[in-house]
Amino acid sequence: MKVGIIGSGNVAQALGRGFASRGHDVMLGSREPNSEKLEGWKKKTLGKVGTGTVLQAARHGEVVVLSVHGKAAEAAIEAAGRENLEGKLVIDTTNPLEMSEGLPPGLFVGVTDSLGERVQKMLPRSHVVKAFNTIASIQMVDPKFPASSSPPMMICGNDAKAKTQVDGIVRSFGWSGTLDLGGIEMSRWMEAFVPLWVTVGRKLGTWHHVAEWVHP
Repeated sequence: MKVGIIGSGNVAQALGRGFASRGHDVMLGSREPNSEKLEGWKKKTLGKVGTGTVLQAARHGEVVVLSVHGKAAEAAIEAAGRENLEGKLVIDTTNPLEMSEGLPPGLFVGVTDSLGERVQKMLPRSHVVKAFNTIASIQMVDPKFPASSSPPMMICGNDAKAKTQVDGIVRSFGWSGTLDLGGIEMSRWMEAFVPLWVTVGRKLGTWHHVAEWVHP
């Protein structure tokens, strides 16, 4: 399938490599699609990949991944054109992290609202599924876990078919499956988990600790 990824940072690049390695046609959308960074990513990534503007990536994708800094999420949707996302699965990987006071981060929205809910409200005709936001980019594709642990990935969203599609994507990336937490409002707790995850990672000196809370 064609996959449009809105964003060009570590998460966007990791997921782009993952989709391309599974035979999908991937376009990363960026404000600087011809940057040296993205040219390097294209050369190193196996499969069919390209770069373009945010608008071009949104139009390209049958599935669209929103992978930008949390504070840029709503502006990125406007740049993509809401009409270009209608009827599509939109995988929301964003977190509303507030870094102005340093680490650990806080949240600029929560816990009576969430970025996932705001994305769905902006895109009422799209099928938004929150996923990939509680793990490090290095674990998103072909994750490395202890032999005794094979955790599912937490997801949430309002559309059952869209969540089934995300489950298939996650499994193709090497995960055991997904843990469906319910409607998009559960983004409040998935997003609120991330500052704790960052704190634990700093304490342990690792970013491979996604499994700790699911499989002690």
